[in-house]
Amino acid sequence: MAGVPTADSETEAIDRIRVLEELKAACAAAQVRETEALYSRRCADEAARGIPARDRGRGVAAEVALARRESPSGGSRSLGLARTLVGDMPHTMAALADGTISEFKATVMVRETVWLPAEARREVDALMADRLDSLGIRRLGGEARSHAQRLDPAAAVRHLDRAVTERRVSVRPAPGGMAYLTALLPMGRAVACLAALRRSAATATGTGEAAARTQDQVMADLLVERVTGQARAQDVPVEIHLVMSEAALLRGEETPAWIAGHGPLPAGTARSMIGSTDGEVFLRRLYTAPESGHLVGMDSRRREFGGLLRRLVLLRDDTCRTPWCDAPIRHVDHATPHRDGGPTSLDNASGLCARCNYTKENAGWVHAADPGGLAVTTPTGHRYERATAALLPAAPGDPPTGMGPPRRQLPGYEMVFGRGGLYGKVIPVEAAQLPAPRGSGVFGVSVGEAQWAQYLASPPGCP
Repeated sequence: MAGVPTADSETEAIDRIRVLEELKAACAAAQVRETEALYSRRCADEAARGIPARDRGRGVAAEVALARRESPSGGSRSLGLARTLVGDMPHTMAALADGTISEFKATVMVRETVWLPAEARREVDALMADRLDSLGIRRLGGEARSHAQRLDPAAAVRHLDRAVTERRVSVRPAPGGMAYLTALLPMGRAVACLAALRRSAATATGTGEAAARTQDQVMADLLVERVTGQARAQDVPVEIHLVMSEAALLRGEETPAWIAGHGPLPAGTARSMIGSTDGEVFLRRLYTAPESGHLVGMDSRRREFGGLLRRLVLLRDDTCRTPWCDAPIRHVDHATPHRDGGPTSLDNASGLCARCNYTKENAGWVHAADPGGLAVTTPTGHRYERATAALLPAAPGDPPTGMGPPRRQLPGYEMVFGRGGLYGKVIPVEAAQLPAPRGSGVFGVSVGEAQWAQYLASPPGCP
């Protein structure tokens, strides 16, 4: 549709927007049908081959995720949505197919009834059939949940009890070098935490302790201080891993730093973070290929990926290496299995989330890695690739990271090298002049306690 001209009037534009929204919903319904058909065919085929019922359909969600270019958890949600809509919710499915509701509304209906027995879920679907189009998202979910709890009170209680076991804390990047720290808690505990922070922030504001900070800022600082035990939020001694070019760290250039596992940070902010912490700062030289910016590898005689080799993989891959999966890395494993002759090396290593690492062990899945990236082939023969990123993304036309002028300056800090220049410790001094370090000009910077100094290291044998 890229060649279709835009509307000739505002009225026609609105009409087209509505039609296109209905078309999106109809396409989503078609995806639902195809997804359910794929799962049914796979299970039938595996049943014919004598595979136990509990093992049928493994890996289908991951295949769906790759086809949709989304994360494995997203693939699971898509598969669950398809199976529930096709099997148990004909009214919601019909509304999606004719464009009456969006895919998100259909997802809300499934989410609020997924814990019900199939018969009760069909009843909620019928009760809500005439309400699907007219209600907003929040009201729709509330009414569906109310019907579900009324139809099966015992199951509702069990559902809430199970939900408590899923409490957790997570972090995800936010714009402006910020991050969202999220806690999934029982409602009462979450409200109590927020109330306690508000009460303490109000007290700080009333006594003048807040200084120029807003109440929201005081609440955020109090959260950090209470969780970490620090007197000031900015003095947290927990390690942070930064990857910076030598030029950005020492000469004031503006190539963004990279927080391992989370994303980019402006160079000025990174320098400020390093310069303002009361904790110790340690540097580790990281060697990169001049043409590609890829991390230089090493091999191991051991089967497991441990120590330095594991750290290199974590830095190189940043998040799970499976295409479109941004989950944190939990496993470092062989792409070509060790049992098939795959070496324990950086080139044959993949940093994966636990789910993706287990998925690749299913029948028909093949992972193939080389310095340029990872290729994943699924049981249907489809192939998906993810290229290895440079250790630090460079702007178009930037030269490879390398040596600069011999003079290095980091105001207020002195970099002391040891072990032949393989690591360095930054200690406060007054406007120190720094010697020119050797190597590729890329640093891993650990901001935190001294025991974390060995987290980042250079490969042995590098000059």
